[in-house]
Amino acid sequence: MIVDVSDIISNENKEISKQVEIDFTVFDAGMGEFQVLKKAPFLLSVANVNSKRLKISGETEVTIALFCDRCLTQVDMDFPIEISREIDLEKFRQGDSEELEDASYMIGTSLDVDQLIFGEILVSWPMKVLCKEDCKGICKKCGSNLNLVSCQCQRTEPDPRMAAIQDIFNQFKEV
Repeated sequence: MIVDVSDIISNENKEISKQVEIDFTVFDAGMGEFQVLKKAPFLLSVANVNSKRLKISGETEVTIALFCDRCLTQVDMDFPIEISREIDLEKFRQGDSEELEDASYMIGTSLDVDQLIFGEILVSWPMKVLCKEDCKGICKKCGSNLNLVSCQCQRTEPDPRMAAIQDIFNQFKEV
């Protein structure tokens, strides 16, 4: 959702607080598309502090359906989001490119709330997603979820450096 903040930028010490709805239903960050299951309204507060800084703050919670890295089971992950950002209005008015890169959620005098929340989710994205701490994963041979069933596949993989010795053992194996 786009929020117009031109009135706040132009008036010293002006502040607004409002509840904003999050528009996106799918989180796509180049690593796949993940369904947004639940999103709480975003409590947004924007303030012009002495015509020098634009202070943006707010909080919300978003739940996204991720998949376990070992067994591919769906994991519903909550992302509590607390935002506290400040933009230097002097640099922003001058069009300082470095300041504009840091504030990619600002489009002219409009605030893109979805982009702001997207960036926060991306920063707090987990390195590894597990359905449970001791997840057994899936069988490499038959594809069974080892958390649910116990397959009869051989799970030990011989060391490839020992393949010649294993061939010798197989030749002299008694039947």
